[in-house]
Order: sequence, then structure tokens, then C-alpha cells
Amino acid sequence: MKRFLLLTGVRVVIVASCFLIPLAAQAQQSNTVTVASAVICQQIVNREAVDPGTSFAVSVGKLYCLSKITNIQDATQIVHVWYYGDTERARVALNVNPPSWRTYSSKIIQPQEIGAWRVEIQDSSGNVLETVPFETTP
Repeated sequence: MKRFLLLTGVRVVIVASCFLIPLAAQAQQSNTVTVASAVICQQIVNREAVDPGTSFAVSVGKLYCLSKITNIQDATQIVHVWYYGDTERARVALNVNPPSWRTYSSKIIQPQEIGAWRVEIQDSSGNVLETVPFETTP
């Protein structure tokens, strides 16, 4: 009888674990900061993007990546990593605060940097939250 009760108890623990582990993982994922929006633009005025787009003349001089981060539980950092092709050209750590935050970084575009670009928005652990592709043209 004791053995039957012990085995039944073990089965209950195993079945409960099967349900609780996915719930814990889901709760952990829901605490991850998220990117509500992200754009590349030519200027930032009053914390808003001016002339956003995906293609810019290389003569633009400077571009900005504006991102709105949500689901922030505690003050933390995100990182904007600017890539020209596969070469990292800039890494900018940005502080963000709960519950949501708009922030931006900028990059001076050199005349010879014609082609594919992207900005990876990463969390404080280096996980890529969003990738914003764009290009520069002659």
C-alpha cells in the first residue's frame, strides 16, 4: 500500500512538472523587453522620426535609428549595433526605463559606404530583438 501511494505521488509530481516547466518558460519570455517599433530616419524632432525610409542617398551624411522599447520591467540597457554589410561599424548602449521608452542612436555615413546596412537591436544579454535593414545608394 505504501509503495502504491509512493508511486502515485511520484506520478503526480512528474505530471505537474510537465505542466509547470512550460509555464515558467513562458513567464520568463513574457518578461523580455520587446521592440514595439524601429525605423531608420534622417532626423529626430521631438522624439519622432523625420523622413523615415529603407533607402537613402549616401550623401545623407547621418542617419538615425529610433526604437520604441516596451515591456520593460526594470531599468536596463538595449544596444543598437550598426552593420555595413557584415562589418560592425558602431555599437551604442542605450538606457531604457519602465514601462516603455523611446531612444535612438546615430551613425555618420561615409561617401564610400554604398550598399546594404542593418541595425540590430539587442537586449542587455546580446539577444537580437529586432533587425532594421536599409540601404544607401549613390
